[in-house]
Amino acid sequence: MEFLTEYGVFLAKTITVVVAVIIILSAAASAALKGKKPESKEMLIEKLNTKFDDVKHALEESMLGKDELKEIKKLEKQALKAKKSEPDDVKKARVFVLNFDGDIKASAVEGLREAVTAVLQIADPGRDEILVKLESAGGMVHSYGLASAQLDRIKKKGIKLTACVDKVAASGGYMMACVADKIIASPFAIMGSIGVVAQLPNFSKVLKKNDIDYEILTAGKYKRTLTMFGENTDEGREKFKADLEDTHQLFKAYVSERRPSVDIESVANGDIWFGTKALEVALVDGLQTSDEYIVDACQEADVFSVEFKDKKSLMDKLGVAVSSGIEQSVTKLMSELNVTRGFK
Repeated sequence: MEFLTEYGVFLAKTITVVVAVIIILSAAASAALKGKKPESKEMLIEKLNTKFDDVKHALEESMLGKDELKEIKKLEKQALKAKKSEPDDVKKARVFVLNFDGDIKASAVEGLREAVTAVLQIADPGRDEILVKLESAGGMVHSYGLASAQLDRIKKKGIKLTACVDKVAASGGYMMACVADKIIASPFAIMGSIGVVAQLPNFSKVLKKNDIDYEILTAGKYKRTLTMFGENTDEGREKFKADLEDTHQLFKAYVSERRPSVDIESVANGDIWFGTKALEVALVDGLQTSDEYIVDACQEADVFSVEFKDKKSLMDKLGVAVSSGIEQSVTKLMSELNVTRGFK
């Protein structure tokens, strides 16, 4: 009987929470629909020098004795004093770190184009550098063509461009990387795959078996070369293959123009190379992780991470808050119930 009473209290509290959540969500949804605006992005800027210094100081505070900390602070004050005595006309180099984590549609190009536009407004040719942390196994030709064109904008402005690849820059990903003045890869990063592929299923036999006719009407001989539901012809296949070969030739020319040191005919066979082997065939210029490169850059330059992300809507923020609140409430209720059971 006591257990049923406790369970009833627990159930009542849970139902109350759920009802309250539904009311809040309904009100928020109504308000969001009334004042709905087009989606926009917010710019996130972080000085990485400060971030690394904060981590270093936190470790020192936790691990070093008072005398060691005192000596370190003394040296830091001396370094700061020396820095202030430097001529004001000596401008410190800056490194702007951008991120591109690509999918098959190169969806991240939207954030990349915003970041490139922003940085190009203040970057100084001959002094500053843009570093792109690039990860992508490739995808749609036109999508990665646009992503590569965004990096070409940097080169046209005379800004030094470096690409860092920790895991993979293959196919369209490598097309982006080859735009850079310098490509840095981790030892086991996958590079290359300079080739073109297309594949599609064909269901014409299934349709015939089930007495289903499929018609496709076109105006223009090559408007549709291969189809998923109709019968494909040898002529259509040959045209499709010719289109793939044309795209491959464009890809090869693009890489050759930007990396003339590469023997394009020996590497443009669709194969991939891990970082150490990629260095041997000149697909990359050095072996290093992006973390190492950035930490080294902080010794000589001011390093800033610049990123554009979608602004969270009211509903998104509310959803996170509600989920967190429900989780905490349920955890608390379960804890109280278990404690009660344990002492009864």
